[in-house]
Amino acid sequence: MTRRILVVDDVAANRIVMKVKLRQAYYDVLQSSDGAEALTIAQQLKPDLIILDMLMLDGNGRPLCESLKTDVRTCDIPIIIVTSLNDNSSKLRGLQMGADDFLSKPVDEVTLLARVRSLMRAGEARRLLNAREDACAGHGLHEPSANFQGPGHVGLITASASTPEAWVSAMRRHLTDRVSVLTTDEAIEAATLRDQNIPDIFIIPVDLLEPNDGLRLLADLRSRGDGHSAGAIVLLPQGDFERAAIALDLGASDILYHPVDRDELSLRIQNQLKRKRQTDRLEANVQAGLEMAVTDSLTGLHNRRYAMHQLEKLGKSGLGLTVLMLDLDYFKQVNDRFGHAAGDKVLAEVGQRLRAYTKTSDLLARIGGEEFLLAFSGANRDHAFKIGETLRHAIGAYPIQIASGGPRITVTMSVGIALTQGQVSSADDLLEQADRALYRAKAEGRNAVTMFAA
Repeated sequence: MTRRILVVDDVAANRIVMKVKLRQAYYDVLQSSDGAEALTIAQQLKPDLIILDMLMLDGNGRPLCESLKTDVRTCDIPIIIVTSLNDNSSKLRGLQMGADDFLSKPVDEVTLLARVRSLMRAGEARRLLNAREDACAGHGLHEPSANFQGPGHVGLITASASTPEAWVSAMRRHLTDRVSVLTTDEAIEAATLRDQNIPDIFIIPVDLLEPNDGLRLLADLRSRGDGHSAGAIVLLPQGDFERAAIALDLGASDILYHPVDRDELSLRIQNQLKRKRQTDRLEANVQAGLEMAVTDSLTGLHNRRYAMHQLEKLGKSGLGLTVLMLDLDYFKQVNDRFGHAAGDKVLAEVGQRLRAYTKTSDLLARIGGEEFLLAFSGANRDHAFKIGETLRHAIGAYPIQIASGGPRITVTMSVGIALTQGQVSSADDLLEQADRALYRAKAEGRNAVTMFAA
């Protein structure tokens, strides 16, 4: 699908020139000559990007930008301000209004198209995350994340451990966020090891020990662990448009030219932190939704759907497979005597005990009302029987306290075990064997562990 860009400029010649440049890059172009019309177009047609001239004759450039960023229908649309103004105060006002970039005329075409590509990629990533979050919410698999946001973490990359202290001090004075000084090796290590202290935003000079070291570092970070999701602002010499375009295409979130204005740097960092937090929130919501889709809400264990899929994968490992079917004895009597709320608490406690006595690498799931499944690679009868006895004892030997001052309920559990060496031809067959062993344990008096015997 062709991406759509809205060009807002009251000078027809400017709109035509911009349209030609963008059409040559295979973008669909909408045009508007005044702010009111542009706002209507943005609200109704939802362009992927807006290029806005701040100095329109009707004076609607600044109010339009503010309206776009405060309207829920248009606030996520990236905005590039293009203007003949070239002073820092105008640039800061544009960034404060929520613009993603501020380009002075005459606009360098290479930089403009690189910025457009960068913003399009970021916008597409957000759209995909939003779609996945909406899908999770539509299936009831969504929990709102906390609104509290602590300070961000900004990492300033240097060629060595020695950094101009004035630089670091100035950043710390202008930011409420934590500022760290990192060498290139430290930055790569943090991204590779998924270090919890990895910066939210990297500040990367384009030249470090050698020319273009910053570009190589940027490409490296984008290919490693958590480095792909961190923001990155690349610092360049004034007028270095060619390397600015390369930096954006390599994944830089933003670019900034020397001499660096501290207020502008602070604003750009805050804008990048805002986007990073939005992306993190969406990713966390999607991940939570995925976890809910494969998790039994009562016990916190995996559910049947997940267990059946993973069982097939374990069976193909070639290491053999052991399956234990575990079922609480006379559980209906618990519900009948104490109520379903008490029964739910018993199941939740049983789930916790089973988890405490099994490895995190084992497949543990609740697959029915009071029925559980444990499976793991490898097949050893003595080991499997010992595990079954351990779990049976963990459930039956200690009464379950339903509530403070409430009754203590003793429940027992029967266990059926099946195992096979080598690659499993059918995990379903092995599951059926464990189920048959379980029914034999029930028939022989319950509260027992039974191995399948052909």
